[in-house]
This record gives sequence, structure tokens and C-alpha cells, in this order.
Amino acid sequence: MTKDARGRVKCVVWDLDHTVWDGVLLEDGDVALRPGVLETLRALDERGILLSIASRNDHDAAMRRLEELGVAEYFLAPQITWGPKSVSVEAVAKTLNIGIDALAFIDDQPFELEEVAFAHPSVLCVNADEVGGLTGRPEFTPRFRTQDAARRREMYRSGEARVRAEESFEGADEEFLATLGMVFTIDRAQVSDLQRAEELTVRTNQLNSTGATYSYEELERLSASPGHLLLMAGLDDRFGAYGRIGLALVETAGTQWRLKLLLMSCRVMNRGVGTVLLHHVMRLARRHGARLTAEFVPTDRNRVMYVTYRFAGFEETGRNGDTLVLTAADADVPEPPAYLDLRVGG
Repeated sequence: MTKDARGRVKCVVWDLDHTVWDGVLLEDGDVALRPGVLETLRALDERGILLSIASRNDHDAAMRRLEELGVAEYFLAPQITWGPKSVSVEAVAKTLNIGIDALAFIDDQPFELEEVAFAHPSVLCVNADEVGGLTGRPEFTPRFRTQDAARRREMYRSGEARVRAEESFEGADEEFLATLGMVFTIDRAQVSDLQRAEELTVRTNQLNSTGATYSYEELERLSASPGHLLLMAGLDDRFGAYGRIGLALVETAGTQWRLKLLLMSCRVMNRGVGTVLLHHVMRLARRHGARLTAEFVPTDRNRVMYVTYRFAGFEETGRNGDTLVLTAADADVPEPPAYLDLRVGG
């Protein structure tokens, strides 16, 4: 399983003055982009790396200048305030639902870089003078450039629209979910899915049952193995496609199936689809006359996944080092919720 830091940065948070543009906006309203910045923004965006802002500035003036420069669309959840940059960086991570250790922060001021590094030691802090070489660094270079990566900013924009719709909706959560027209698909992984499958294992922390990562080559071997089942899940709704957002790896040899890995993208944490994928695996095992167990490795991030297993009726039945063995109950497996259209492929 892969362990290097290649492509570990999911979001780059930019300062503005003397970083995105030359000069100080409050002193010169016609500041221009620094050389190489536009090219770097485009390259990172194409790789599926999100972009945001942590800047001490007048919010309206800064956003207006970003619009005039034609780059405002690149930045999600911009934090333009007069507060500490460390607070702004943390707010970006929270708003985008990304682990703070997957962020990089760029600033021209050593003091600001040190303030963020002190508050958040896991954030990769980069001096603005190094922007030109950013796209050549392994931390900013995912191994593959998948379709989902190329559309990641668009997917987050759709997510913002969903949040606004949810906040303005008057009624119960399930009533709101029923308005989304969600279609959840589960299929055997195809060769065309494997790059995204590797990306999911590398990028997903909160909803990853073991914290394990798998390389493309490992996933290719497992997808072709007669003793394994590799499933991929996708989700669409009226706001657009979420893309491929889930994966289940099941060891199917014998009369006891072992769920080696279950993960879902953090973007669908509040949609209840992780349970739907788990229930599907439970039904498959039942149909084949097999007892289903699952591996779970507790981390500081994946408590939600443990709760998902327990609500699905799994009980702890053993331990192998850090790995808990969970066993599915014999009770009936619930059908998918009425607000979800489940479509299962071959």
C-alpha cells in the first residue's frame, strides 16, 4: 500500500498582497497578478487541487479586484478578514471539509508563515517566492489526473448551492433530501475507475474504515482477482454529479467474506450513502450464503465510519493488532431510504 506524500496537498490557501498580486491593494487599487500566478492557479485547478484565500484585507475590495483580474472563480471559501491567518486557514479546512494536514499556505511574509506553522504544524507553508516551482513539487502532483479531479472545483460549487438550498429549506432533513432527486450507483470497478479508486484511498481520511491506501497496480490486481470484489459508487442529484465517491473492497473466498476497506468521500458525509453501500455488501454476502466480517482500524479521523458499522448492526468480535474485526448481525438488512434511487450494475 502506498505511503509517500505525493499529491498530499488537496487545497492551496493563498495570501493576496505581494503573493497573488504585486503590491498592496489598499495602496494601489490597480494591482496586477504576480508573474506565474495565473499559470500556477490553472495548473493546480486542472489537477483537482482546490484553491482558497487567507488574507488581511477589505473583503469587498479584494473580491472586486479578483473579479477584475479574472481569477475570482478559482477560489473557494475565501477568508478575507483582519484576523490571524491561522484562524482563516482553519476556517478554509472546516468549510471545505478537508483535513488541515492536506492544506498548503502561501504568503510573502515570514511572520505569517511562522504564525500558521506554529498553530497548524501539519500545514505545508510556502514562501510566495517559490510559487514558480510549485507545480513541480511532488506534494502538488497527484499521480493521476482523473475526470473527477478536473471537475472538482465545479463539484464544490455545486455543493455550495446545495448548502444554500438546505439552509433555506423549511422542513425535516429527510424531506430536504427527497427534493434532491439523488441517484446512487454501485458497480464493479472497471479499468477506467482504477485511477479514481487510488485517488479516493489517498485523499479520503474521515470516512475510510482502515486508513489504508492502495496503488493503481494493487487495485488492478484486486479487481481482476476471483477472490475479491471491488465496488465503486457514484452519486448524482439535481445540482449535478458528485462523481465517483465511494469504494468497497471485499475478500470473497470461502463462506466468510471480509470487508477489507470501505470508504466514502467526505463530500457526501451528510447524505447517508455510506450506509447504503455497506448494506449492499451485506446483502451480497447474505445472497452467497457467506458471513460478513469487516476490518476497522481506529484513527483520529474515522470515528464516523465506526458509527456507521455499529448502526448497521456490526459487533466487535476480535482484534489483530490495531485492527478491529467487526461481524455483521444476522438481522434483516434495511432497504435503501425512499429519497434515494439505488441503481446496481453488474
